[in-house]
This record gives sequence, structure tokens and C-alpha cells, in this order.
Amino acid sequence: MALRTATAEDWPAIEPIFRAVVEAGETYAYPDELTSTEAQGLWLEPAPGWALVALLDGKVVGTAKAGPNRPGRGAHVGTASFMVAPGSSGRGVGRALGEQVLARLAAEDYRAVQFNAVVETNVRAVALWRSLGFDVVGTVPEAFDSRAHGLVGLHVMHRPL
Repeated sequence: MALRTATAEDWPAIEPIFRAVVEAGETYAYPDELTSTEAQGLWLEPAPGWALVALLDGKVVGTAKAGPNRPGRGAHVGTASFMVAPGSSGRGVGRALGEQVLARLAAEDYRAVQFNAVVETNVRAVALWRSLGFDVVGTVPEAFDSRAHGLVGLHVMHRPL
């Protein structure tokens, strides 16, 4: 698997992953009706944010974005979001992206990483983040409307760097 910084030229390969994950309704609260330009703006944020793509056999199979969790006095804590293409889960894509994001945020002198909204029913993601040293520091009850489960909690997860 190859990982590299994503560019605007990667958007046509990222967008189908973004659409499939958002439309599944289990992990992200993005609106379904985003235009391609709107979705690209949410995922490929300007600096200091950045994005990665994961490639298997030259094909984009996952993506992550990261940067400061908050501006100004909160900019020393990073955050990140991850998407893996349907059919590519269980192949180590999320773990590889997670490890790379953590390494890059540490190299950029972030002090910690905070995930603001990990859906509690996304048990694979919760297990992955726990295995990479994250703790659930709180859960906001019924903060996410899961397509399959109805109203479920959102975990706030944290890991020092």
C-alpha cells in the first residue's frame, strides 16, 4: 500500500468513496445533497489542513484529512477524518492511514489528537482508534442519526502525541 498527500487532481478518485460513505449514513453527518465542489471543499481543506490518499495497485482505496481541531488557542490539538472505499475494509487501509496521520501530526508538533465525532455504533473504527492509543473521553447521547440504528451517541476520542 502506498500513502501520499492528496491533491485536487485526486478528487475524482476520492469523490466516489466520499459519496458511498456519506450515503451509507453510518459514520458522517455530512448532507447527502452536497455538490462535488462543496464536498471537495469539506475534504480537501486549505493549509494548515491536509489530506492523504491510500493506494492499492495504483487505485485510491482510502483517504484521510487532518489539521488543527480548532483555530487559535486550540490549534495545538489536531483532528482527523478517515474514509475507506467499500470493499476495501479489513485490508489495513484505515490502520495505515491512521498511523500516517498520527506520525505526521506529531512531526508537525501537535500535542494531541481529538476526534470530535466517532459514531458509537461504528465498532470497527472505535476498536481501531483504541488500538492506536485513543480513549473515549465522553459520549454525546443521541447526537447522530444512524440510518440503520436511529439515534446513537457520538464519542469524543483523544490521544496524546
